[in-house]
Amino acid sequence: MMPIGPLMIEHRLIERMAALLQKETRAINETKIIDKGFFEGAADFFKMYADRCHHGKEEDILFRELATKDLAPEHKEIMDELIQDHIFGRKTVGQLLKATERYQPEDSDTFTDIMDALEKLVELYPPHIEKEDRHFFMPVMQYFSQEEKDAMLEECWEFDKKLIHEKYRQVVEWFEGRKSS
Repeated sequence: MMPIGPLMIEHRLIERMAALLQKETRAINETKIIDKGFFEGAADFFKMYADRCHHGKEEDILFRELATKDLAPEHKEIMDELIQDHIFGRKTVGQLLKATERYQPEDSDTFTDIMDALEKLVELYPPHIEKEDRHFFMPVMQYFSQEEKDAMLEECWEFDKKLIHEKYRQVVEWFEGRKSS
């Protein structure tokens, strides 16, 4: 397997969550009811899985290694666009989480903030994933030897092994902070 294999597999799960966001957005437009639990879970998914796990491997492994290569201008341009998409996604997920935390049914401003963040995420992920899957991942593999690909794949597996410990250390630290207040 190439190091892009796990990334492409992760894309399928992110696409499923993006489809759920789109479905929920349509439902909210009809009912005007926000399911805080759904959005807290969705924000956690995008923060931990899509960003920390998935984008973490892209940025901390693949993009880091690509930065050491003499990339063709079109590959460098796409990589820069992808990094900007990641930054925009992080910011938008943060906005969704903050808006969800302060949401009250009678609060039309927060309702608008939630809908704005949702629409941005629904618009971001499908073309972002298509750009990576169809126009970036395979072409950039040409820059690497088989040994480099194998090393990146192993680093991806190690990255994933450490992630659950990072996640739950953060959970405990968050609870500790709440209890000391």
